Amino acid sequence: MPASPVPGAPPTQGVPLAALLARSDLGLRQIAGPDAAGVLVHGAHTSELADPRPYLLGGELLLTAGVFAPEDGDFDAYAVQVAAGGAVALGFGVAPVHDTVPAALAAACDRHGLPLVEVPPHTTFSGVGRAVWELMARARHVELRRVTEAQQALASAAAKAEPLAAVLHQLAQRTGGFTVAVGADGAELHHAGVRPPRPAAEALTALTDVVRPRADRPLPVPSSAADSVDGTHLSAYALSTGGALGLATPARTAGDHTIAGAAVVLLSLLTGERHSADDTRRSAALVGLLLGADRTEAAAQLLGSGTWRVVHARPHGPATRPPALDTPFAAFSADGTPARLLLPADQQVTPYEGWTLGVSAAARPADLPLADAQAARALARARATRAPVAHHRADDAPAPTLTALAQHPALLETLRVWLSLHGAWEGAALGLGVHRNTVRQRIARCASLLGADLDDPDVRMELWFALRHTA
Repeated sequence: MPASPVPGAPPTQGVPLAALLARSDLGLRQIAGPDAAGVLVHGAHTSELADPRPYLLGGELLLTAGVFAPEDGDFDAYAVQVAAGGAVALGFGVAPVHDTVPAALAAACDRHGLPLVEVPPHTTFSGVGRAVWELMARARHVELRRVTEAQQALASAAAKAEPLAAVLHQLAQRTGGFTVAVGADGAELHHAGVRPPRPAAEALTALTDVVRPRADRPLPVPSSAADSVDGTHLSAYALSTGGALGLATPARTAGDHTIAGAAVVLLSLLTGERHSADDTRRSAALVGLLLGADRTEAAAQLLGSGTWRVVHARPHGPATRPPALDTPFAAFSADGTPARLLLPADQQVTPYEGWTLGVSAAARPADLPLADAQAARALARARATRAPVAHHRADDAPAPTLTALAQHPALLETLRVWLSLHGAWEGAALGLGVHRNTVRQRIARCASLLGADLDDPDVRMELWFALRHTA
């Protein structure tokens, strides 16, 4: 595991100096100083100043051709200044000023623990800088992928039969450390991973106590705290339920902090005493959606395997709340758009004073986009006929599905582009790169396979919802 960044280093993803030395195209060679395996480089900077400290941020590989070389050959002061400025290594370019790296500079770097790298004549400083940034970009990509995969794994763990244990196990696995959740009273709820030795374990317990609110602590408590004991990095995070999450890892990275943040959200939901089993399941599904879980799977987790109805409701005048229907799933906006609700299919929907309602047919979770379109049509019919509530008519033609086009990707894409352009033949032909007659033939074929009238705007709307859901 690479060493942690030096104090004052920029908050970037560092790369091992050893990775630069391994680049055969650069031909770099370490000739003095400590082993490069534990040195992280956060950038490259070129300077010919005798004292480069004012221009160093920390964490750089400092590149020089030795123009500053002291007349007396004493490089001690220079090595001290480079190290004090935060540079993690010194790269010395051979030619045109010096034919070889001065032996006195190598000795000074050895004395002051500064890795010294020889840059051969054929390697430019800009080439070294480009290689540093390429390696940093690659490291950032790898870290981003690790964080994304960890967040998805945590979201999936929250849906397990024992979500608390599963989330902690995933957090320990993804960070390579030990995790523990404690309740509002400080009692351990669950842990995962190998518990660190006693000094670090006791320090972690103390950290979790720091972020927990207590009656005898009048000042606001911090949302997180960190410490290091015997090379083990410790972190504690406050949970919204009054408990805390403790994490002990062999290293501390920005990626681990992001992963722990996702776990804090999940654990806050899972450890709340006010949540019933259904509430916990639904909260985990909603968090899964936020973290990128599959929408269809999340809908099935939220709603189960039963059937549901979508209700669109519009107020007759100013309204402050949607109809008081018995459902935990409701969305309401005061900007003139309809309220949208999900109800179990066996729940009766009757007129509600001050509102006009449109109700869909019963639908499975996977078919809710089509049910949403049905509810919108029913609401439009109710408003047109001044009825308080309108249901999707049983004698309506069944909503078209895309099953018949599943084996015809060209037809699916043509239908999608054509519908997105409101049936414009020329625009669809241009977007698809084909002749307009080809578009007409494909749309006619779609209508035949679907058994649907594509001139009907309601049919087009339902197909558009189905296409968006498929995408």
